[in-house]
Amino acid sequence: MRSLFTLIFSFLILFAAGQSKKGLYQYTVDLTQIKDDKLFVELKAPIISSDEIVFYLPKIIPGTYAIADYGRYVSNLKAFDKKGKELVVEKINDNGWKIKEAKRLQKISYWIDDTFDTEKTGAKVFWPAGTNFEEKKDFIINEAGFFGYFDGMKDVPFQFSIVRQKDFYGSTGLVAQRTGDPLPKVRVEKKEDSDKRIDVYQVENYDRLIDSPLLYAKADTAIIKVGNTEVLISSYSPIQKISARQIAENLKEVLMAQKEYLGGKLPVDKYAFLFYWTDQPVTNYGALEHSYSSVYYMPEQTIEETAQQLRDFAAHEFFHIVTPLTIHSEEIQFFDFNDPKMSEHLWLYEGVTEYFAGNVQVKYGLISKERYLNVLKQKMVMADNFKNDVPFTDISKFTLDKYPDQYFNVYQKGALIGLCLDIKLRKLSNGKYGMQNLIADLSKKYGKTQAFKDDELFDQITKLTYPDIGTFLNTYVGGNQNLPFAEIFGLVGLKYVEEQKVSEPSIGLDQNAITIVPVDGKPMIAIKDPSKLNEQGKALDFKEGDILIKINGEKFPDLGPTFGQFIQEQKKALVEGGTLSYGVLRKNEAGEQKEVELKATVVKVEKTIRHLLDFDSNATPEQLAIQKSWLTPN
Repeated sequence: MRSLFTLIFSFLILFAAGQSKKGLYQYTVDLTQIKDDKLFVELKAPIISSDEIVFYLPKIIPGTYAIADYGRYVSNLKAFDKKGKELVVEKINDNGWKIKEAKRLQKISYWIDDTFDTEKTGAKVFWPAGTNFEEKKDFIINEAGFFGYFDGMKDVPFQFSIVRQKDFYGSTGLVAQRTGDPLPKVRVEKKEDSDKRIDVYQVENYDRLIDSPLLYAKADTAIIKVGNTEVLISSYSPIQKISARQIAENLKEVLMAQKEYLGGKLPVDKYAFLFYWTDQPVTNYGALEHSYSSVYYMPEQTIEETAQQLRDFAAHEFFHIVTPLTIHSEEIQFFDFNDPKMSEHLWLYEGVTEYFAGNVQVKYGLISKERYLNVLKQKMVMADNFKNDVPFTDISKFTLDKYPDQYFNVYQKGALIGLCLDIKLRKLSNGKYGMQNLIADLSKKYGKTQAFKDDELFDQITKLTYPDIGTFLNTYVGGNQNLPFAEIFGLVGLKYVEEQKVSEPSIGLDQNAITIVPVDGKPMIAIKDPSKLNEQGKALDFKEGDILIKINGEKFPDLGPTFGQFIQEQKKALVEGGTLSYGVLRKNEAGEQKEVELKATVVKVEKTIRHLLDFDSNATPEQLAIQKSWLTPN
């Protein structure tokens, strides 16, 4: 803290000297003053040179690929001149306000609701992209839900001041000012009221503002030094099931492996993991990447319960320091927050990132090779649930309108595209060049400040690699052909079977026969359509509306990260001829829910399983050499 105070004066001189003629945005938010679960935001406006101007909050932000309409959470927006006279403001849509006589504008003020617990018409904001206000507990500040910009003035610098209670700490990927540093910067000021502090942040433009989330709470942090990068772990755990130190110990190994995977040096000096753990039952959770940080909204668990999923999530988000930070298209570099144009290359930004998150773990021995094959199998199985007759570039480009229900496939088929390219590159180069090398070369060619043109990327990749790679991209990514799994896996000595019929014991539940319903505010599994149950399920005589509470005498756990593992354990315990039982809540004739026990003999059910994958004991030396370059450090 000492260095922050001692550098305030030099910082102010440097910052003032760097301002444009338009000045800067100066925002203030007081986290210690919540009224009706709302916060008050005040903006001292930059110089406006037009008679009218539109003030916006974002419709969408990078990385989410879904409309958020943050302006819905703004109320009582007012504009004032320097004498305090109110100017005419006209709301033009969910996210925009037209201000009359804008040349006189001195100040804007408004109230904001948080997205976590405020019901609004329209889409729900993705949790890690949202905002949360819990007085004297925590605040999630995704700036898109707090701060707006004037039309045509995104590139003016922003300063925002956060008033906080003195024992709160603001965790962020923003860095403290050091002599001679460019923006962004942060400083701390002490208020006359000794129970409060003011954190003052400066960034160079609106893009960087939205790219810099914060988590405010009583400090629970840890630092990991990963090569040249300082990694901050910040955690808010309401019932203290998990700590930042435990998370850091769990993530350190994978972060060190990622450093080696990326060539030993990372493209950022500081990175922040911001974890918000909820003690409420959830079925929808996740993470959102930023250039220098990532935000996590997850069900609160012990480190033992969430360790592997945490590694998978964090590995994925951390790799975004490469894509799209150092490799991105013009659509991303010049992102339009209120009239977005989407890039064709989600296979690169999200797909290859997801592929790297798994491949780094098997390469450096963090998961077994057998487990890694199962990860790939699950991605192939899940990808079967999505469209496979539309070019993946179209799925990406039109993800907001034509194909919003296809977005999740970027983590399945997108990762499998990365897999196929990696193996194909290693085959063509005799194991000397793979996706790691290609991404490194693309980073050198473009970097943080130079964007590629969307329709030229395939040609640029072809020039850096081989004609066969260009053919692959145009056929399987820009075209609608099925990925050639049998061919690709054969190159690395794996046996692959597209589908096979098997007969095995079943717990009786099919995906299309069940649904999720709220019970006392808690999501639970219920029977939606008994006619779509398999033979085992029909033998149990489920009824529509039955709510599942037990299986073989064990209570169903909360729907969350460990639920799948619980179901797998129940499946493994089944023995043909044994007994399968369920406890369900079922309404009686009086409409009261009573617990009912259902029992049936365990029988084998025939089903088709897809994408069998295993190591081939007869693999050739050439196949094994390519396999080694794919699955081990090189």
